[in-house]
Amino acid sequence: MALRHSSILFLFASFLLSAKFIAVEAQLFIRGPFRLIDGPFSHFADPSDGPDDRGLQRYIIHVRRPEGPLFTIAKEWRNFYVSLLTKANAQFSLQGDDSPVSRILHAYRNVMTGFAAMFTALEVEAMSKLDWFVHAAPAPFHADPVAIGAFGAIEKGIFVSCSAGNSGPGESTLSNEAPWILTVAATSTNRTIRATVKLGDGQEFDGESLYQQPPDFGSKNLPLVWAGDGSKMNASKCRNGSLDGLDVRGKVVLCERGGNSRIDKGKVVQGAGGAGMILMNEQVDGYSTLADAHVLPASHVAYAYGSKIKDYIKSSSNPTAAIVFKGTTMNTSRAPAIPSFSSRGPSKESPGILKPDIAAPGVSILAAWPSTLGQGSQPQPTSHTGAVFNMMSGTSMSCPHVSGVAALLKKAHPGWSPAAMKSAMMTTAYASDNTGQPIVDERLLPAGLFSFGAGQVDPAKALDPGLVYDIDPDDYVPYLCGLGYTDAHVRSVIHSPVSCSLAKRITEVELNYPSILVPLGGNHPTAVVFSRTVTNVGEAHETYSSEIDAPEGVSVRVDPTSLSFTSVNEKKTFKITFESKGGGGSGNAEGQLKWVSGKHVVRSPIAISFK
Repeated sequence: MALRHSSILFLFASFLLSAKFIAVEAQLFIRGPFRLIDGPFSHFADPSDGPDDRGLQRYIIHVRRPEGPLFTIAKEWRNFYVSLLTKANAQFSLQGDDSPVSRILHAYRNVMTGFAAMFTALEVEAMSKLDWFVHAAPAPFHADPVAIGAFGAIEKGIFVSCSAGNSGPGESTLSNEAPWILTVAATSTNRTIRATVKLGDGQEFDGESLYQQPPDFGSKNLPLVWAGDGSKMNASKCRNGSLDGLDVRGKVVLCERGGNSRIDKGKVVQGAGGAGMILMNEQVDGYSTLADAHVLPASHVAYAYGSKIKDYIKSSSNPTAAIVFKGTTMNTSRAPAIPSFSSRGPSKESPGILKPDIAAPGVSILAAWPSTLGQGSQPQPTSHTGAVFNMMSGTSMSCPHVSGVAALLKKAHPGWSPAAMKSAMMTTAYASDNTGQPIVDERLLPAGLFSFGAGQVDPAKALDPGLVYDIDPDDYVPYLCGLGYTDAHVRSVIHSPVSCSLAKRITEVELNYPSILVPLGGNHPTAVVFSRTVTNVGEAHETYSSEIDAPEGVSVRVDPTSLSFTSVNEKKTFKITFESKGGGGSGNAEGQLKWVSGKHVVRSPIAISFK
């Protein structure tokens, strides 16, 4: 039976991974693997598809739904989108001789209103001023195919984990927020593929690169130039054609992130005759760097380091640099850390549930790859099957780690529910890095609960959590009613008849969740009382005592303060009270509740919102 359940979980996890892009295709605007471009309108640019020689890139444009009767067939929707683009073309001319019809690649009409098309960044910027664009917003659970499908899965005992998204580091950028889903953030590992930049004045800055030093590229210093010294628009970004007129032949070129892919920047430098590239972060990405399979000698460095390199170039009459490739470096400090791309909470759809739930490795993860890449002149790492490998980063890398942990738990504990497995991972996660300090973000500042939830997953400890916060699928009905959903909305999620007027409604904080988020002050009460129920999955006879690290500006009381169990699967309920003190605080405050026995520590993170 255990093997069968594990096989089902592995098959379902494989289905999620393979079907992920099908689900995304149905709702590209809402949950796609596209990075949201800041602005008062909604569009996504495909980061894996950099601009072509004309600067055209594939965008997903979200359009305001038309008033009146909706169209019934795809052709009518396409004609509607063409008419919008024709009006846009009347206000600004599309590049070249392209017609609006030729630009549109695909028309969407079901869970989103919009289209895929090829545009330049300037064209998209011009369209941002038109009134038929709408602002990005996540879908409510009753309109979210992932949330609806996941609920059906957990009803069947199938565990579901989903990526938090790659739209960080801004607030409330995460996806897959439903509480029956384990929402997974990404973290770095303690391994880097180091490529050190050595400047002519003796300064050294560690970066990362998968590129391995070729025989004809020694560690001697070469002339160094900043791409931004070129006269072309976006020259500093090393976009197609932007280096024309700038002498980079035989030189190391400093390029800034943004506008096109990291790999494409190296191709631009290489095509212009450059000998190497230093890729510096934008300020928003801070110290988050990635190991990429570049096409020429390159090092990806932090924004602070790139700024110092730029200052050196500007202050020196003869700036030079070398890139020294040091290979794999283990046990690097301040790991795990939250990268800039990992999406953050709070949740928009359910602000009273702490999201993301947990974090797992998602930066520079070794992955099988279908084709050769990187240094075309060098042999690629291959197996006897001819397979090659790459380093991939994203919450799509962290999520499978957690799915694997769930498979491990299901094998060891076939009777556990999806909620029990979720609780086991969350209450045993850790929030400190390998220096014993709090996990940091891309700024090297404490990341906080809205970045990583309960913390970094710990597979070994999750096997024996001691206590779990279990939730039956039926328990989500009063929660959904409490969100203000109509009967029809709730029915669309659970696929069963329901009457919220007859069902008990609960607030978000009353859901038996492994983490705790409490709104206090402002428009919220200054005191909140609720209960949690834990199930003993540890020793038959075990006693736990409560330990509280109260958030600043809040008093926390637990009753009772001790829980004694005499059998496995025995349940105990405790009451917890939160109260503002001294006027409370502002913003967010963090703490934790721990149930501690001689063998187990069951930890629940606490977030207080004073907003």
